Amino acid sequence: MSIFVGNLSNEVSEQDLKEVFAEYGSVREVKLITDRDTGRMRGFGFVRLDTLTQEEAAIAALNGAEWMGRSLKVNKADEQSKRNSNRGRRRN
Repeated sequence: MSIFVGNLSNEVSEQDLKEVFAEYGSVREVKLITDRDTGRMRGFGFVRLDTLTQEEAAIAALNGAEWMGRSLKVNKADEQSKRNSNRGRRRN
């Protein structure tokens, strides 16, 4: 599973995020998303921990938590295939 982390400060680094999530387990991957054209951070990223139990604990503890002056949005990330399958569909 991957964890979505939103409402991040533009000042956040991958190392900052890794340190926060390391309190809940071994961090396998941290990825901050940047704008393709400007290179500026888009305010969200993804984190992977070693186990589902660690990821669930991090989500429970950090969702809504205040960090760097912002209230974090932390939840299970949508699977890429689910997001792509809904693109281009017209809603009535």
